[in-house]
Amino acid sequence: MRCTSNSPADTEAFGERLAGRLRAGDVVAFTGALGMGKTALTRGLARGLGCRARVTSPTFTIVNEYDGDVPLFHFDLYRLRSADELYDLGWDDYLARGGICAVEWSERAASALPEGAIVVNIARGKTDDSRVITVTGVDE
Repeated sequence: MRCTSNSPADTEAFGERLAGRLRAGDVVAFTGALGMGKTALTRGLARGLGCRARVTSPTFTIVNEYDGDVPLFHFDLYRLRSADELYDLGWDDYLARGGICAVEWSERAASALPEGAIVVNIARGKTDDSRVITVTGVDE
């Protein structure tokens, strides 16, 4: 899957479409520079999964949980130094709970990601406001 987004609303809409292709237990690993729209995409995922709570970046809490048709566990690993810290937070327990794990800054704990994780790369497009979103590991 690939799209070009020209606004946060476009990015959220793409996240909502992506949610329709996910299954309980999937891990979605986000990569991309600061300010590329990882949290906006997660807001769309949440909406597509039936989560009604306001989605915010869990930069300081590391993980936010959202109840929906399928629970969403939203991780922000920006402040982590290693995969060991993720395991200390109960990563295995989150994986076992059968929700969707959306992981911002996933490269900081790449060794903890399960085989078959869905990778979402968000990069700047041709303009400062546009983004190119590429998803690998999910059925089209």
